[in-house]
Amino acid sequence: MRGHINHIEIYVSDLKQSLLFWRWFLEELGYTSYQSWDKGHSWKLGHSYIVFVQTKKEYMDIGYHRCRVGLNHLAFYADSRRDVDDMTQKLIQRGVPILYLDRHPYAGGKDYYAVFFEDPDRIKVEFVAP
Repeated sequence: MRGHINHIEIYVSDLKQSLLFWRWFLEELGYTSYQSWDKGHSWKLGHSYIVFVQTKKEYMDIGYHRCRVGLNHLAFYADSRRDVDDMTQKLIQRGVPILYLDRHPYAGGKDYYAVFFEDPDRIKVEFVAP
């Protein structure tokens, strides 16, 4: 276990909206609900978990942008290219905009098969085939 991620905690601008987005996606990947409280929720897969917490109003003046210092994106493994294709269709059906659509599914390069999209706070998310 040494060196594996224990958990990731992400502060969000609208917890209710973020939970609608992330609940569906993470449960599609096999995560299960782990902890819940009035200002946050987490999902667990194996020994790792992801936490989403409502940002306090006094810290909302400067919104998130992945090009600022801090988190750029989260990337999750898919099982296969077909898994990426299936997830892409599910994202489209849910109205989630696909990033780099003009280069999809090779936006990461000719040997890199993935779908890129954003959560409600515009955090980039990647689902990549092995």
